[in-house]
Amino acid sequence: MPPTFVPLLAVACGVLVGFALALVGGGGSILATPLLLYVVGLRDPHLAVGTSALAVAANAFANLLPHARAGHVRWRAAGVFAATGALGAWLGSSLGKALDGRRLVLLFALLMLVVAARMLRGRRDDGRDRYPLPHMMPRLGVTGMGAGGLAGFFGIGGGFLAVPGLMLASGMEIVQAIGSSMLAVGAFGLATAANYALSGLVDWPVAAEFVGGGIVGGWLGAFGAQRLAQRRGALRLGFAAAVAAMAIFMLAKSL
Repeated sequence: MPPTFVPLLAVACGVLVGFALALVGGGGSILATPLLLYVVGLRDPHLAVGTSALAVAANAFANLLPHARAGHVRWRAAGVFAATGALGAWLGSSLGKALDGRRLVLLFALLMLVVAARMLRGRRDDGRDRYPLPHMMPRLGVTGMGAGGLAGFFGIGGGFLAVPGLMLASGMEIVQAIGSSMLAVGAFGLATAANYALSGLVDWPVAAEFVGGGIVGGWLGAFGAQRLAQRRGALRLGFAAAVAAMAIFMLAKSL
């Protein structure tokens, strides 16, 4: 790929991921790493993971603002979940860096199949707000550490783990869990990116271009979400199918 096309491809991929994230929510950023690998052309899987983690963190913190303004962030619970999760992400990313790149891509493809299956099932919300549950803080610490560890290992945002984890540990309803998860996802991504950056495994120009595209895509997705609200189920189905197809492609390339 000629170098002059790399910035354009990075911005375009960022737009796609930001758009998908705004439309389908948790799991929308799962395509960031494979796009960086197979479209933008980053050769090293670890470099793609580190760059993706930085981009995901930036987008999560940007999306935290509107959720906070709407009062959808439970700051105390989100802070504990994010802090323990950031520690888990550091440990998980250290393990991910030590793993052979080809094996990491193989495991990432399997994770994508799991995410696609969860998206096809959809979110289950009983509508009850049971916040705060007894012994909430220790529960948040344990679930945060686990979610952060997986997010750090794969270099993903982990929103599809953080939302149910926050609901399970604290009893908050899904609207607050989605808003609170933005703080956690940002912390997971920042810890992961910092760990990879220490090893020189972040492509800073590509990350900046990807983040810029992601912001634009998020705006477009937020606008489209209002117009396509009645088709949200079909959009989620289509995106899950795209994630599954990319996972199969990655498995074939890895094997």
